[in-house]
Amino acid sequence: MLPRNWKFAVRSLTAALLLTAGATAVPAAAQADAAPTRGWNDYSCKPSAAHPRPVVLVHGTFGNSVDNWLALAPYLVSRGYCVFSLDYGQLPGVPLFNGLGPIDKSAGQLAAFVDKVLAATGAPKADLVGHSQGGMMPRYYLKFLGGAAKVNALVGLAPDNHGTTLDGLANLLPYFPGAGDLLKLSTPGLADQVAGSPFLTKLNQGGDTVPGVHYTVIATKYDEVATPYRSQFLSGPDVHNVVLQDLCAVDLSEHVAIGLTDRVAFHEVANALDPAHATPTTCASAVS
Repeated sequence: MLPRNWKFAVRSLTAALLLTAGATAVPAAAQADAAPTRGWNDYSCKPSAAHPRPVVLVHGTFGNSVDNWLALAPYLVSRGYCVFSLDYGQLPGVPLFNGLGPIDKSAGQLAAFVDKVLAATGAPKADLVGHSQGGMMPRYYLKFLGGAAKVNALVGLAPDNHGTTLDGLANLLPYFPGAGDLLKLSTPGLADQVAGSPFLTKLNQGGDTVPGVHYTVIATKYDEVATPYRSQFLSGPDVHNVVLQDLCAVDLSEHVAIGLTDRVAFHEVANALDPAHATPTTCASAVS
C-alpha cells in the first residue's frame, strides 16, 4: 500500500488533472495584470440585467485575492459576472499569506470592500463566494455588521462553519511554503477557527443564518481540513447543503482543490448565483 501522504498527493493530482481540463496555466503575476481587462477587479464593470449583482470572492486562510481565484474568477467573468476579490486578515510584515488576523476584524474589512464594490457598480446588493475561512467569515459580517441588507447570497466552498482543529489547519501548510513559520507568530485567525473557540461560539449562537440571505455550502467528503466535512453544513430555512460527490461520484477534490481548480464545484457555484437558470451539475461540468 502507498503511504498516506502519497495517496493524498496522487488523489489531489488526479483531481486537478480531471477538473481543470481545458484550462490554461498562467503565472500569478500575469493573471493579476490581465484581470481588469477581463472584468476581474474592473471597477468600471456594470452588472447586466442577466447578472444584476457583483460577485465578491473571499479567499481562505493563507490565501490572497489573486492566487485563490486564478480559476474561479475567469470562470465567472466568462459567464458575464462582474467579479471582485479582496485581501483580508493581513499580519504586519507577512506578505502573501492572509486570513491570519482576528476574524471579526477581517469581517470589518469585508464590509468596507463590499461597500466599495456596491458604490462602484451601482448595485444594491452583492453575492459572496468564499473558500474555507472565506466561506465562514462573511457570516459574521452578515450577522453582526449589517451585511444582510447588502448581500443576496453567500456560497461557501468547504467553509469551516463550525470550526476545525489546529491539526486540520496544519494540513494546509504543505501547499504554502514558509507558512509553517507563521505558526510561531501570533495568528489569531487560526485560533478563531478552532472548534469551540469564543469566536465560533458567538458566531453560531442563536442560529447559523440570518433572514433574507440565501446560503449554499458545497463540501467534499475528502476534506482533510474542515472535518468532519458535514460540520461545514448550515441549518436554517434558506440553506442548500451539497456534497460534491453526490454531483460527481468520481470527483476526488479535497479542501484545497474544491476552491482552486474544481469546475464541477464551480458549476454549482454558478447555479447558486443564478438559481433561476440552474442546470444539472454532473461530472460533465468539469469540461463545460
